[in-house]
Amino acid sequence: MPAVELRDVRKIYRRYGRRKSFGTLKSALLSGGVLRNLRPDSTFLALDGVSFDVAAGRTVGLIGRNGSGKSSLLKLIAGIGKPTSGTVHVSGRVSALIELGAGFHPEISGRENVFINGMMLGLSKAEIVRRFDDIVAFAELGDFIDEPVKTYSSGMYMRLGFAVAINVDPDVLLVDEVLAVGDEAFTHKCLEKFAEFRRRGKTIVLVTHTLDLVTRLCDEAVWLDGGKVRASGDPKRVVDAYLLEVAGAENQPTVGPPPEAVEPGSNGAGRWGSKDAEIEQVELLRPDGQSSHVFESGQPMRIRVRVRAPRPLYDFVFGIGIFTADGVCCFGTNTDIEGGVPRELSGAGEFTVDIDRLDLVAGAYKLDVAVHRQDGVPYDYHRLLYSFRVASPVKDTGIYRPRHTWTFGGGIAISQPPSGGQS
Repeated sequence: MPAVELRDVRKIYRRYGRRKSFGTLKSALLSGGVLRNLRPDSTFLALDGVSFDVAAGRTVGLIGRNGSGKSSLLKLIAGIGKPTSGTVHVSGRVSALIELGAGFHPEISGRENVFINGMMLGLSKAEIVRRFDDIVAFAELGDFIDEPVKTYSSGMYMRLGFAVAINVDPDVLLVDEVLAVGDEAFTHKCLEKFAEFRRRGKTIVLVTHTLDLVTRLCDEAVWLDGGKVRASGDPKRVVDAYLLEVAGAENQPTVGPPPEAVEPGSNGAGRWGSKDAEIEQVELLRPDGQSSHVFESGQPMRIRVRVRAPRPLYDFVFGIGIFTADGVCCFGTNTDIEGGVPRELSGAGEFTVDIDRLDLVAGAYKLDVAVHRQDGVPYDYHRLLYSFRVASPVKDTGIYRPRHTWTFGGGIAISQPPSGGQS
């Protein structure tokens, strides 16, 4: 059963303008003004037939322009509001990082607010006592915890709200653009907490305009546009389709057909982009220069890519990514990350990436290759289209196989020491 299930969800908000006032109830009844004043001036359709599931233990990112319905949808999942029609079903305890500290009372201390807010989120007093020190430590409040909340800075206020919500230990965590609640160190701590939740099999629904977070943290993405689901599935495919749409709306030179960019494929594999530059050939080469799909762990590999641009481009980035067969990123980089400054891409060209040591454990891997603008809008993105296998006489576990050395002493005797990562 899904952790979150939405079926044909519609949400209509009613807007009321200024109304004529009446001196007495009698005059209002006689004029019929009561019934007229109960009618809204207008309605706004925030969500229009939204349906999708979030499987337990998955992280899903909601993206889209302002006003597309993301926050409205998150509030329905949180139970803050009810849909006008359709159904929303959530399994397990929910904690929502939406309006942090919304239940705090400014006149009482942070300590008292922790207990009140924790109980509002479904914790017992004993559970709050057990988690209290962790909440204070996470919020980095120290002695301020016994000061009235009205004396807190906005950052302290938000951090305490975040710390309470995150320590509820929910089955479903809802997050709405709340990562800017502190300095960079606190933001990293929040991201580490999300990573911990993912490892523990918690379900996360994240609303953000930081698209890099969606591609890095999420298993799936849902693009909302005008209250409707425009696309869903592999995060990279959905984010790139959204970027293409935004670029086209801004009258940039890059346009492309978003529906093609998000057609479901095997494990998200596919190709999309504006085709202002195209990847024509990708080869994986062994040290002897021969094309191959099998490499020894610890040996070199060269990735050679041929590209073509029909007309000159002055904004371009080349990138590669190596993934396990089930989509876990092992390594990814691009020319922009590594300080490359584009000058011109015109006609046919070629670039190579030389990996001195392919220090991966034995197994099957896939390769992403891309050329895109510096703002991420894709010219040609090849997602998981190239496969290769790493062979090794040693059957390690994991992904990365670093060079390492075993040493022994005392009463340990081994006739043939392990070779470690040497080759």
